[in-house]
Amino acid sequence: MYMKLKDGKSKVLTFSYDDATVEDIRLIEIFDKHGLKGTFNVNSGLYLPEDATREKYTGRMKLSEAKEVYSHSGHEVAVHGYMHTFIDRIPLDEVIPEVLEDRKNLEAQYGVVVKGMAYPYGLFNEKIMDLVGKCGISYARTTRNTENFSFPQDWLAFHPTCRHASPKLMELAKKFVEEKGKHISENWLFCVWGHSREFGRDDNWDVMETFAEYVGGKDDIWYATNMEIYDYVKAYERLETSVDKSIVHNPSAMDVWFSHKNEVYCVKAGQTLYL
Repeated sequence: MYMKLKDGKSKVLTFSYDDATVEDIRLIEIFDKHGLKGTFNVNSGLYLPEDATREKYTGRMKLSEAKEVYSHSGHEVAVHGYMHTFIDRIPLDEVIPEVLEDRKNLEAQYGVVVKGMAYPYGLFNEKIMDLVGKCGISYARTTRNTENFSFPQDWLAFHPTCRHASPKLMELAKKFVEEKGKHISENWLFCVWGHSREFGRDDNWDVMETFAEYVGGKDDIWYATNMEIYDYVKAYERLETSVDKSIVHNPSAMDVWFSHKNEVYCVKAGQTLYL
C-alpha cells in the first residue's frame, strides 16, 4: 500500500517566495494565469508604513497592499520571522517571540490559521527546529536545494528542489514534466523558491513566465501550496487499515488516494473503504 497524491497523481508542484515585496503582485498574476499555487512568507514587523511613498514599483508592501494581494487569493501566507532576524545568532528565548509574534500577526491580518514557515536567511539548527515546532509550526522551508523531487524526511527541515535562479531550473522542469517514477510507489515533489524582487532587479521576469507556461496546465500534476502538501501527507499517514489491507478507514477531513496491488483507490474523508 503506497501513498498517491490528490486525484491519484504522482507529481506535485509548489512555490515558496519570501519577504512580501510588491513584485509578488506580478508573480501571483503569473501563477494564476497558469493554474499554479504558492506560499508567501511574510515578515509582519517589516511592512512599509502606510504613509510611505515609493519612487518606483518595488520594495516591501504596505499591510493594506499585502492584505489585498494575499487574502482569499488561494495562495498561502506563512511565517518568515517577525523582523527577519538571524535566528541562529540570537538567544534561543528570543527565537520564540520572533516566530510567535509573526504567526499571531499573520493570523489576525489574514484571518487564517498559519502553521507554515520559511527560515529567515535559511538559518536553522536542531535547537531552532525544536523551538519552531513548539510554536505550532508544522513545516519550515530551508534554502538547501536538493535538485531532486524528494519529499521531506523531516518537515521542519523542508529542503526545496531549487531556486528560480538555478541554471538547472528548466532541466529539472523538463524531467519533472516528461518523466515519472519507475514504480507506482514513487511520488515527486518539485519546490521552487526565491524572492520576487530578484525578477525586477535582474530584469528577467521571462524566467518565471517561461517556466510557468511550461509546467502549468498539466493533467498529471497537482498544483498546491506548501501547507496543502503537508496536510495531505499527514492525512495519508492517518489512514487506518486492517492487517491484510482489505479495510481502509480515513479518519481525516480530506479525501486520500493510495495504491494497492497496482491499483489506485480513493478513500473519502471520514469513510471506510472495503477492497
